[in-house]
Amino acid sequence: MTLPSRAIQINAYGGPEQMQLVDTQVGEPGPGEVRIRHEAIGLNFIDVYQRTGVYANPLPLQLGMEGAGIVEAVGEGVLHLEAGDRAAYASQPPGSYCERRVMPARCVVRLPDAIDFETGAAMMLKGLTAQYLLRQTLPQGGLHAGDFVLFHAAAGGVGLIACQWARALGLQLIGTAGSDEKCALARDHGAAHVINYRHEDFVARVKEITGGKGVKAVYDSVGADTFMKSLDCLAPFGLLANFGSASGKPAPLDIGVLAAKGSLFVSRPTLFTHIATRERTQAMADELFQVVQSGAVRIRIDQRYPLAEAARAHRELEARQTTGSSVLLP
Repeated sequence: MTLPSRAIQINAYGGPEQMQLVDTQVGEPGPGEVRIRHEAIGLNFIDVYQRTGVYANPLPLQLGMEGAGIVEAVGEGVLHLEAGDRAAYASQPPGSYCERRVMPARCVVRLPDAIDFETGAAMMLKGLTAQYLLRQTLPQGGLHAGDFVLFHAAAGGVGLIACQWARALGLQLIGTAGSDEKCALARDHGAAHVINYRHEDFVARVKEITGGKGVKAVYDSVGADTFMKSLDCLAPFGLLANFGSASGKPAPLDIGVLAAKGSLFVSRPTLFTHIATRERTQAMADELFQVVQSGAVRIRIDQRYPLAEAARAHRELEARQTTGSSVLLP
């Protein structure tokens, strides 16, 4: 049996104009798979990387890494889900920009009843990213209450979650953003200090805020524009975790620079390494659900787009016109 589904696909890499709404047919799940009917779909910058070919995939490509909805059917061997379950995921391979899909069950988890579908779709990739950064991607000796960390793009989807989670952990998060309005948003969500990088030298301000000591960790999804300066913000033995390249890939790094700047560490982590198994995905999701249900972290959804207007969503995301999280509604 097959069921109809509308989906956003690209046939060539390029700009948002490559994104086309098409009619597809979705079949039954095979072993280790589920079929899910989406109620909401998450929008993330990784979708842009895949659309442009920075992260290459076979074409034609159905975009999207995150969603929430109802499990319609489960394949052989799937024991943690059943038809009718409310569910959410962040998962490879791409394909969430659609009404329904068949996908691996490994990274799909039950969505608690207390969390609505839009929140579920907006929180999984970004929330699990914040989890692995603040809870697993740590400098030497770990992070402790009172420690300073620097978080670039603090008013974005991952950033606003990280601001709140860092506050709950007792960390002093310094957030950067590109406007006074975005800085205020980051502060309202828990950033201890904010820096408008368009008007201030963030290295000088970090040194001022920390009394010249620097921060223990920098979490950077901006890339080329911030990478080298971020190294200058670190205390000795500090960690720079580059988890995205919104402004382009950083230039190749002379490893000797790390010695000269204080025996520094650099990491390029990815979410999909962290959620490679069902057990690890579930453990990370459980911690994310707990901080959301406790109220320590609120998922802010500032933009909602019909699925058919996914190209507009990409244009606004790339132009840095969005704040918080965005969802597509099928």
